[in-house]
Amino acid sequence: MSLYPKSANRLINQLSKLPGIGKKTASRLAFYILKSDEIYNNNLSNAIKEVKLKIRFCNSCGMMTEGSECDICLDHNRDDNIICVVEQPQDIYPFEKTSTYKGKYHVLGGVLSPLDGVGPEDLNLDGLYNKIKKGMEIILATNPSIEGDTTCLYLAKKLEGLGARVTRLARGLPVGSDLEYMDDLTLVRAMEGRTSI
Repeated sequence: MSLYPKSANRLINQLSKLPGIGKKTASRLAFYILKSDEIYNNNLSNAIKEVKLKIRFCNSCGMMTEGSECDICLDHNRDDNIICVVEQPQDIYPFEKTSTYKGKYHVLGGVLSPLDGVGPEDLNLDGLYNKIKKGMEIILATNPSIEGDTTCLYLAKKLEGLGARVTRLARGLPVGSDLEYMDDLTLVRAMEGRTSI
């Protein structure tokens, strides 16, 4: 027997399916929604519906947009000769927050993962290959995971064959951290990627 009414249980179940939300947090969110006024709940409901109806992926780079192309692809002040390749659309936002990168992007829509049945044909690779011009720089910004590294190596070989200069994000110790708390892989990569002072 459940303590809560069916509708509350249904809401808790749906909320608990969100990433990083367990049953306890889902319950707190459900009760917050229950206690909120009707205007807030209607606004929340409409925002969820609207994002599903309006958001699509840019025809050029794969970033989230409400038009056929995103603002970054439409920006003529961006450098067309540098493309930063990321796994997912949300990976673009950390770069944009820094306001230092002035090139364009390309979203793969995932990473190579043979164990999960994800091969090259499942990623947005043709769109990337079609953009390549001899001498342009491609920055591979996949996550530092086995799948991310595999994707990076695969792309590096393909893109160099198309005449692009391929670079990878630097890796190492985060600023403000203590060596004592670093994992082995981060320390090894920091040591291997050391530079002259």
